[in-house]
Amino acid sequence: MSDDCIFCRIIRGESPARIVYQDEQVTAFHTNSPRMPVHLLVVPNRHFDSVNQINEADAALIGRLFVVAARLAAENGIAVSGY
Repeated sequence: MSDDCIFCRIIRGESPARIVYQDEQVTAFHTNSPRMPVHLLVVPNRHFDSVNQINEADAALIGRLFVVAARLAAENGIAVSGY
């Protein structure tokens, strides 16, 4: 994790956030400036400076992001309307 990354600080509990889901791989939380009635961010718990750093070894982690996003969309009533 990075010391100066806001997402890493949220994951570690050092910055305030309304976390709605967290496991060993991903964390999901409400944004501070929502653009929609439901606006959640789902981020990996491991720091990436860029998507360009993601490789084949990260396939399960990236899949986990989408599984959690789909579950949270269903739980928040936006799975059908889009997310």
